[in-house]
Amino acid sequence: MPSWQSYLVHPFLRFYVKRRLARATSAGVARNLLTPVPPLPGARFTLDNLGGVPGEWVHGLTPPEATLLYLHGGGYFTCSPISHRAITSAFALRGFAVYAPDYRLAPENLFPAAVDDALATYRALIAQTPPERLVIAGDSAGGGLALALALAAKAENLPLPGCIILFSPWTDLACTGASLETNATRESMLYAPRMNEAAANYLGTADPKNPLASPLYGDLTGLPPTLIHVSNREILLDDSTRLATRIRAAGGKVDLTIWPNLPHVWQISQTILPEARKSLDQAASFAKSALASVALPA
Repeated sequence: MPSWQSYLVHPFLRFYVKRRLARATSAGVARNLLTPVPPLPGARFTLDNLGGVPGEWVHGLTPPEATLLYLHGGGYFTCSPISHRAITSAFALRGFAVYAPDYRLAPENLFPAAVDDALATYRALIAQTPPERLVIAGDSAGGGLALALALAAKAENLPLPGCIILFSPWTDLACTGASLETNATRESMLYAPRMNEAAANYLGTADPKNPLASPLYGDLTGLPPTLIHVSNREILLDDSTRLATRIRAAGGKVDLTIWPNLPHVWQISQTILPEARKSLDQAASFAKSALASVALPA
């Protein structure tokens, strides 16, 4: 059953976020509309540069059990590690050493700049961390980027991470999901009529079905266990359900949960939504279980 708090966030987001995104005249204007959500108390942040990509480490109160590479959302044109500290600090306080790269954004840096940065960061991480002790995760565009990173790593014969965690991932920049229309009025954050514009802002002249831009169309065989959390009200619902179907068809293991009555990437609202804390608890448990099942090399 949805929490009573979940009924309160939609009017707020519809007025303060969705309406502004719909009226923004450019990506530059939209970039300044989102206010960072504060991190959780107890997390520590340290600047670093991995593979030539700046970013920050996030640590909790106890020694980490594993490493997590977190790729923030924001439509490839906005947000940063700072804007998503609520999520990265939550993972850090649940036992992960989290690295959040500040990958290059559009429209100044078109596709595949974000993928290149994610891959460079991943190469640096697996040089110092056993890949089977590494999680890659992301939300929205960052969720699509996390999956694109796995496909890029596989194409280059790099070892894959122990598991993947995706929150409301944007996996189809061709914008063909039926939920873009069926959930257009129920979605309280993203504005469906401008999703193609947002995709073009990142893609430039690239094919929107290029698997490194839209991993829904990629070869999904051989992926590590994948967790997907999405809400039934989101315009990106079908980006998750179709992805889960294709992973299973490719012989992979996927844990898909469709949560009722929640906004896009609700995990960032932990101080308001109990479902945010529950989702992060489940994601952390999934990751620890997946990593524990991977036999370490002799």
